[in-house]
Amino acid sequence: MTGPVAARAALPALLAGFLAVLLVAVLGGCTRAAPPTQAVAAPPRPAGGPGGSVAADVAPPADIPGIGTQTRELIPQDATQAVVVAGEDRNAPYSTVKLYEWSAAKGWQSVSDTWPSHNGLKGWTDEHWAGDKRSPIGVFGLTDSGGRLPDPGTRLPYHRSPLFNAPGRGFLGEPLAGSFDYVVAINYNRHEGRSPLEDGVVQRPMGSERGGGVWFHVDHGGPTQACVSLDQQHMRELLRWLDPERKPVVVMGDIDALAR
Repeated sequence: MTGPVAARAALPALLAGFLAVLLVAVLGGCTRAAPPTQAVAAPPRPAGGPGGSVAADVAPPADIPGIGTQTRELIPQDATQAVVVAGEDRNAPYSTVKLYEWSAAKGWQSVSDTWPSHNGLKGWTDEHWAGDKRSPIGVFGLTDSGGRLPDPGTRLPYHRSPLFNAPGRGFLGEPLAGSFDYVVAINYNRHEGRSPLEDGVVQRPMGSERGGGVWFHVDHGGPTQACVSLDQQHMRELLRWLDPERKPVVVMGDIDALAR
């Protein structure tokens, strides 16, 4: 078989080979270690977050509890949604997640219950490296999502694909199946505006040695390589809540790091 007919016949095999390489690369990230584009420090803001000065006789807008000045100043001025991931200890894989929204009248206000979550097996780090089994500390954008299951109603770009598949078992021997039913890419060491599946094949801004493919994904009952995991219902709620118009970010780290 020659010419155009042969080329068309070979195309499915070429596509299958590309997708297989892509999946292996991605699984080497999230079920190993992972990040999105580094957040740029914003100029100092008044206590309470975005907005101008506060009159002396008016209570200042509320801050996010447990967030110190250094961390608060990393939150971009235009961000009005924040997912706060608070690790219970620098070297522990257990954390909680809470959602906050900013308004000029009230500042940062909680809009969710406290959700249990897992993070990296060895806890947290200010300088994440591939394979260190720690989640990166910092403030990162949330711009892209996807999963094996249909879009649950998010306003973020959502890429559905059967390649969101997590074979094998976790650190406690638990099956990883279903972990990528829903994912939200965390913009640590990644190019935003792309499918999370591209995190393992597109050149990372800080280089592959600094890890990549850090996501929110469905909890599998144990620690992660570097991602943050939530139960499936909370992942659905997160996806439905995130609004790209509100420039959402994740503020993540152990409680001592967040308080800096």
